[in-house]
Amino acid sequence: MNIPKSEYPRVVVIGGGFAGMALAKKLLKEKIQLVLLDRHNYHTFQPLLYQVSTSGLEPDSIAFPLRKITSNSANSYFRLAEVKNISAETSTITANIGEITYDYLVIATGSKTNFFGNKSIEENGIWMKTVPQALNIRSLILENLEQATITDDPEKRKALLNFVLAGAGPTGVELSGAIAELKNNIVPKDYPDLNPDEMNIHLLEGMDRVLPPMSEKASKAAKRFLEELGVKIHLNTMVENYDGHVVTTNTDLKIKAETFIWSAGVTGAPVKGLNASAIVEKANRYDVNEFNQVLGYKNIFAIGDIALMKTEKFPKGLPMVAQPAIQQGKQLGKNLPRLIKGEKMEAFSYFDKGTMATVGRNRAVVDLGKWKFSGFFAWFVWMFVHLWFLIGFRNRIITFFNWTYNYINFDKAARLIIRPFKGQEDTMSLEKDKV
Repeated sequence: MNIPKSEYPRVVVIGGGFAGMALAKKLLKEKIQLVLLDRHNYHTFQPLLYQVSTSGLEPDSIAFPLRKITSNSANSYFRLAEVKNISAETSTITANIGEITYDYLVIATGSKTNFFGNKSIEENGIWMKTVPQALNIRSLILENLEQATITDDPEKRKALLNFVLAGAGPTGVELSGAIAELKNNIVPKDYPDLNPDEMNIHLLEGMDRVLPPMSEKASKAAKRFLEELGVKIHLNTMVENYDGHVVTTNTDLKIKAETFIWSAGVTGAPVKGLNASAIVEKANRYDVNEFNQVLGYKNIFAIGDIALMKTEKFPKGLPMVAQPAIQQGKQLGKNLPRLIKGEKMEAFSYFDKGTMATVGRNRAVVDLGKWKFSGFFAWFVWMFVHLWFLIGFRNRIITFFNWTYNYINFDKAARLIIRPFKGQEDTMSLEKDKV
C-alpha cells in the first residue's frame, strides 16, 4: 500500500462513514500514524440519499472527499481499497491493493441492506445505501416516466407508474413522500401527456404503523402527512416475492410495478477473519464492550453500525443511525491516545439526541425526549440539523440553495438521466464487498 514506516503507532481505520470520519478527525493531531481505508474516495451523507434518488440534489451535494480529511496531517494517509480479510494473529489487513500491518485496528464498515433471506427481492428489487444506488433509483424513476408517455398499452403504463416501497421506517417514509411530491409538482409540468392520477405510490409496512422506531404521535402525524400527499399505505403487509414485474404479499394485495424499492432493514457488514465468537450472528455485528473493543481482542475496535454495544436502555444494541456512530467515533478518538500512553480509557455513554423524519414540503416529525412535535416547525428543525451535520462548507451552501430553489419554485432541478439504469447486477455488485 506504499505506507511509510513511522516512529508512531499505526492506527488503521476501515470505513469512511460517520463513525470513521468522526474518529479520523479526532486523531489528526495525535502522535500516531493514521491510515484510512474505504472502497469509495468520498464520505456519503446517507440521510439525504433519498433526495438524490428523487432529483432534489446532485450527488456532490452530499459527498465529501476523504482525502480532504487526511491531507490535514503529515502522518495521515488514505487508500482506496476493498478490505478482504483481517488476520489478528499477524496484525495484518489484506485488501485488493495489498497488505498492511497495524498496531491498532478500528472497524467502521457500517451496514448493508438486509433482505432477510428473500432472494427474489435481492435479485429483482432495488435499494438505496450508496450514491450509485441512489442514482440508479433516480434513473429508473425518470426512465419509467418516459416509457409511460410512449406506450399505448394501459396495463403496461399502469405498471410503469406504480411505485412500490417496502418498509415504512425513516428511509421508506422520506422516499415515498419525495416521490409523491415529484408526482404532484413535477409530473404535471414535465409530462403534460401523462395523467398524474395514474401514478400511484404504495408504501408497505409489516408492522401496524409507519415509523415504528418513533413515538406513536410521530407515527400518526407521518401517516396523515403521507396520505395528504397521496401515498397509499398498507400496514401489516409483508412482501413475499417480487419477480421484476409483480409484488406479492402475505395478504391478497398484488401490485404490478416496474419499480420496487426495498427499504425494510439493514444488517452489519463485517470483514472476514476475526473469530466467529466476535460476531453476533443474528445482527451480523461485532460484539463490543463499553470501550468499543471487539470482545476477545485488546487492539481491535468496532464503531458505528457494525458495533453491537448493549446498554440497559438498548439491550439489543444501540440503534444503527448516525448519532451513535458519530459519538462512538469521537469517544474512541479520545480513548486511543489514552490507551497508547498507558492511561485508563473512559467508557462510552450514548446521549440520545432524538429522532426525526421529513415527509415532504413543510411536513416533518421530531422526537426529542419528552418533546414531540410535527408540521412546519419540525420540518424547519429537520432542515437545520441536516445542514449542520453536512460535512464541508461547500456542501452546506449548495444544499441550502437547492432547497431554497426547490421551495420557491416547487421544482426539483436535478431530474437528469446521467447514467441510465442498466439492471440489478450493478446495484448488487456495490454491496457484495462493502468496504
